[in-house]
Amino acid sequence: MPHSSVPAIPAAVSAKSAAFEALGSLDTQAFLARLLSQQTPFGELAVVSSFGAESAVLLHLVATLNSQTRVVFLDTGFHFPETLAYRDELIDRFGLEGAQIIGIDPLSEKRYDEAGTLHQRDPDRCCAVRKVQVLKRALRPYGGWISGQKQFHSTERAWLERVEWDDIYATWKFNPLADWSADRIASYQAEHRLPPHPLVSEGFPSIGCEPCTSRVMGGEDIRAGRWRGQDKLECGLHRNPNVIAVSSR
Repeated sequence: MPHSSVPAIPAAVSAKSAAFEALGSLDTQAFLARLLSQQTPFGELAVVSSFGAESAVLLHLVATLNSQTRVVFLDTGFHFPETLAYRDELIDRFGLEGAQIIGIDPLSEKRYDEAGTLHQRDPDRCCAVRKVQVLKRALRPYGGWISGQKQFHSTERAWLERVEWDDIYATWKFNPLADWSADRIASYQAEHRLPPHPLVSEGFPSIGCEPCTSRVMGGEDIRAGRWRGQDKLECGLHRNPNVIAVSSR
């Protein structure tokens, strides 16, 4: 049910209320299976993955259900070499046949950040042109996207729901692991012997672009190393959507 603090639900959202109820009653695997089989009114969906610290869990679930699912990786040009190697390892190990790497187009890069220093002067703008604009382009053919976000990551993400209408991209957004805890993530990784991101053991529990990510010290928030010393908390890909369609289980 929508929260009372958000605007009225668009007609297109209301029309799918039956599908919302059906999805809301499913466990994680069944929820994902329904989405990836396209047995919903939402059409084909794309998974968007950073191939970061916990990404292997969602990607393993997706590969088990439908290895041809489109999996989008946004290559900002500033990822750690370890992340790029980990991306290639997981794609190969899980047989992710639909994996797609997409980055900023050359004309936009020349216009906004030819010297590659925008992140030093205006990190919000850097994220906007290297992530948000790129994702908008990547999502055009799809009826929505699937994210690996989780509520426990931060207070800013505590509002996450499993099914959302995302006004930023004017499309559906699904967070199948929204209510998973850190312990549940770790248990799944251990049970299925999923390879860890090599930077996790070096003190990087949350991994973004190399210039804007630092080690996290003991007792710090999991995302304390992201844009350290700045007011910036998110890259802009994930913002509180105006309409929440289905609550988490």
